[in-house]
Amino acid sequence: MATSPLASLIPLALLFLPSLASGCYTRLFAFGDSLTDTGNFHHSIGDQFDPVARLPYGQTYFGRPTGRFSDGRVIVDFVAKAFGLPFTLPYLVGRNADDFKYGANFAVGGATALNNDYFRKRDVEPNWTEHSLDEQIRWFKQLLNMLATQSERDELMRNSLFFVGEIGGNDYNHLFIRSKTLDEVRAIVPDVADAIGAAVKELIQLGAKTLVVPGNFPIGCVPLYLRVYQSDKEEDYHPKTRCINWLNEFAEYHNRMIINKINSLKESYPNVTIIYADYYGASMNIFRDPVQFGFEVPLNACCGSDAPYNCTPSILCGSPGSSVCKDPSTYASWDGLHLTEASYKLVAEGILEGPYASPPLAKSCTNLQCDSDTLKLPFSDPFSSI
Repeated sequence: MATSPLASLIPLALLFLPSLASGCYTRLFAFGDSLTDTGNFHHSIGDQFDPVARLPYGQTYFGRPTGRFSDGRVIVDFVAKAFGLPFTLPYLVGRNADDFKYGANFAVGGATALNNDYFRKRDVEPNWTEHSLDEQIRWFKQLLNMLATQSERDELMRNSLFFVGEIGGNDYNHLFIRSKTLDEVRAIVPDVADAIGAAVKELIQLGAKTLVVPGNFPIGCVPLYLRVYQSDKEEDYHPKTRCINWLNEFAEYHNRMIINKINSLKESYPNVTIIYADYYGASMNIFRDPVQFGFEVPLNACCGSDAPYNCTPSILCGSPGSSVCKDPSTYASWDGLHLTEASYKLVAEGILEGPYASPPLAKSCTNLQCDSDTLKLPFSDPFSSI
């Protein structure tokens, strides 16, 4: 490539310089799965093999692996910087209250919204992390006892920003890869939405006043799904984006259920700000018009194998036989399942300034530490069809 990936990120780094003294939220707490995880999965598996713990993961921004499932930063990293906060520390890394002075990240790669007993009762034996969303909420309550006395909790909760997700995608992933039918997977969506809603409600009852609840990404545009569900039927694909229609329709169904759950919670808690983050709409811009947003290869994995979509389940990024593209910033997907830093940046911009959050995160606080004009991009109507 002609320029270093770091060079293209210098303006963004300057844009999000922190101002800790005047930041609007004092802490950021994040829950979720590998799309949000900043190191918990790695620290939860001990000495087991973890490709995310080695390069090329982390190469673009950090120059080393950090436990993030990307080449660089993820969405909550950009949000933290925009609000004048450092990157949130993985919960399993911290040791004392000082380590969590600015919040904590509870997300774990592979985590589900529903706990593992739910799947066992349906004859699906989990082979993924046990740290589901309800376990992450328990972690938070334990940390809350460390961070604040009972009299201090109201202030801490009121001045913190909570990201509940994205989560739920793995509940479906784990079933899809076990050859469950679409109807079987679709049947658990209401339960997933209920689990996410229950977590949000519990945080509100603990005193949370500002929460962000993201929806799912367009999984029909994910290289691993495109590879596994490759079809000879032209009608399976969107004519412009070449994403798989039925998978994206499923993701939209999940998102509608999440929006319904949020609306119900808003009615119950009118004095709490609950923001829906439309990850689906923000990322669909990449697939509708990739060149406009600087992407040359929207449907292939940057890091993967020499296979259709640069992706095959037998050779994953970081494994022997895998290879890495020259310029991750021109790819939407990093490893066939997770996005590149460039994609996460675009989504973060869309939810910070809008129109892909309702209300935009920038308007949830009057002391946002960034120049909002530079965040504006020529987004299309978030409610237009793909």
